[in-house]
Amino acid sequence: MRIDLHTHSTESDGTDTPAELVAAAAATGLSAVALTDHDTAAGWAEAADALPPGLRLVRGAELSCASDDGRGRVITVHLLAYLYDPTSPALVEEQLRLRSERRHRLRRMAVRMVEDGFPIDPDELMAAMPADAPAGRPHLAMALIRAGVVTSVDEAFARYLTGGRYYVPRTDTPVARAIEMITEAGGVTVLAHPFASSRGPIVSDGVVADLADLGLAGVEVDHPDHDPATRARLRGLAGELGLLTTGSSDYHGTNKTVRIGAETTSPDVLDAIADRATGCKVLVG
Repeated sequence: MRIDLHTHSTESDGTDTPAELVAAAAATGLSAVALTDHDTAAGWAEAADALPPGLRLVRGAELSCASDDGRGRVITVHLLAYLYDPTSPALVEEQLRLRSERRHRLRRMAVRMVEDGFPIDPDELMAAMPADAPAGRPHLAMALIRAGVVTSVDEAFARYLTGGRYYVPRTDTPVARAIEMITEAGGVTVLAHPFASSRGPIVSDGVVADLADLGLAGVEVDHPDHDPATRARLRGLAGELGLLTTGSSDYHGTNKTVRIGAETTSPDVLDAIADRATGCKVLVG
């Protein structure tokens, strides 16, 4: 059985619709796939309706959170939330806030670029996304590609979208509060790519231990941004802390080069996640 527990659709910053994503998962030979768009469950219904026979759908989301890194700095960490109740009031309110802030932030970044002569249109950029979609920097990166400013999403991030004049920070959910909200909503939390230093500052081992004490259920070990040494270190830490270990592609369609199913999770781990969840269940096509 091949299981991929971290993918994104057009409901956030992927290029496959939810229906196309589950079709791609089945075509790749996956037996289960998690749809984990940023700060939204909007793609769940479409993915469920299009679920091919035999494929299991794990309903989830990826939440951007703020955390102390263990060295006195506040950094962004990403929390995967699985099988939670999307109608939980506290969670609904926080995800609405995050989506609104994402849109405001993206427009401000685009306007700054226009002020410096970049050939993009902030109104067109925002209008191209569903009204309640969680806007992200990849959307601006794709606009820069279409305008001929850069040739790839990675180039856009490296040159313009990470720090510098065009970067606008956002107010993320404190990670402890996010774990609490997802747990209250009957879900299960896994820290996404926690030691992916190529993405920026990472948390210390001590912070992971603290989050485990707060109810964190697992860590994403097998991820394209973790090298073999990092995976071994993280797997050892998870063993010490009694955390589940997952593997995922972090698939974004053509916005990234990683294929769906490039990294996978043990069936036993998915069973453990499903057993712990009370918010909703895994769906089977």
